Amino acid sequence: MPTAGTADDTATVHRLHAAVNSGDLGSIARFIDEFVAPDVLFHAPVPMDVTGAEALKRVWEILLHAYPDIHVTAEETITEGDRVVSRNTVTGTHRGQYQGLPPTGRRVSYNEIFVFRFTDGRITEIRGVVDVLTQLRQLGALPS
Repeated sequence: MPTAGTADDTATVHRLHAAVNSGDLGSIARFIDEFVAPDVLFHAPVPMDVTGAEALKRVWEILLHAYPDIHVTAEETITEGDRVVSRNTVTGTHRGQYQGLPPTGRRVSYNEIFVFRFTDGRITEIRGVVDVLTQLRQLGALPS
């Protein structure tokens, strides 16, 4: 039987998806400020010049610029101990520059899996696996 902490942690991941799906960078930043530790360890395929919560904010700034209609659908959520795993489908229309590619107007649909580690109700570590290969193929940047 899950503890109250794990149920709260699962609800927090669902709140993250709701913030992202709002398409509002301010809502995403407010979520990050409230529920993500400033020094969060963020392991994902997103090389950046910033770390921690600021890196997470920057990722969403880039993604919303590239895909203003981005939508994350949680296909499966598993909670165990201090971790919540979310297997997602991400969709969006390429309307802004992304990975050096000018807007194509193409729709993308790709999969990702994220593992969130919680400490005292805040996300303190994020590990992500994103199917960037499928995304870039759908944008025409790589052969099918």
